Amino acid sequence: MTSLRINDLLLQWREQGVTYGLSRMGRYEDRARRVLNVIVAGIGIVISAPLMAAIAVVVKLTSRGPVFYHQTRVGLDRRSPFSDRSDRRRVVDLGGKPFTIYKFRTMQARSDGRQVWASQSDARVTRVGRLLRQFRLDELPQLVNVLKGDMNVVGPRPEQPRIFADLKNQVHRYSERQRVRPGITGWAQINQHYDESIDDVRRKVAYDLDYISRQSLSQDIKIMLLTAPAMVLRKGAW
Repeated sequence: MTSLRINDLLLQWREQGVTYGLSRMGRYEDRARRVLNVIVAGIGIVISAPLMAAIAVVVKLTSRGPVFYHQTRVGLDRRSPFSDRSDRRRVVDLGGKPFTIYKFRTMQARSDGRQVWASQSDARVTRVGRLLRQFRLDELPQLVNVLKGDMNVVGPRPEQPRIFADLKNQVHRYSERQRVRPGITGWAQINQHYDESIDDVRRKVAYDLDYISRQSLSQDIKIMLLTAPAMVLRKGAW
């Protein structure tokens, strides 16, 4: 590598606030945060197991269809910011690694596979499903996603591939959310309601980028602690 190329890379790293020491510290911090998320997810599964069993029974008895709902979402993008994003070996650039997310089913079972947002008055939502969504209990199975490494407890919410493709062209810096693992809860989720419009998405992206810019172990703990009252008070949910 030529000295000119090295100088160019060093300049880019300085502009992004990255040095060797900070990078190494960042790796330690990231590992500690990941350990915290796995521990919280493991404890969460044990503690919530009776509740999840009860929810599964109620969902099964009150509407036709499976207890659980699974869907492909866009996850962490591990590629370097300096890499060539036009890799021809990848037929479709989803913006991150796709994974299967798990939730309790809150809507009437359907098979058309359309990727659309749910709305506050969505007729597809069942009566039990509406209650689960209000208290965000439908998200509990995603603790398994955390243990699998697809998600963290804290991070930006993952989106469906087709919707992600649309939003990254409409919302400035939307794809930058993929620099971290997606989460069950996050800074945006405890401050904003479910998305119903592009403006809602823009507001959430601002919160997500704010979280990413100052992510830390203490920040994750703070958001986890704020999630419980947000769930109980049904803040931002419907």
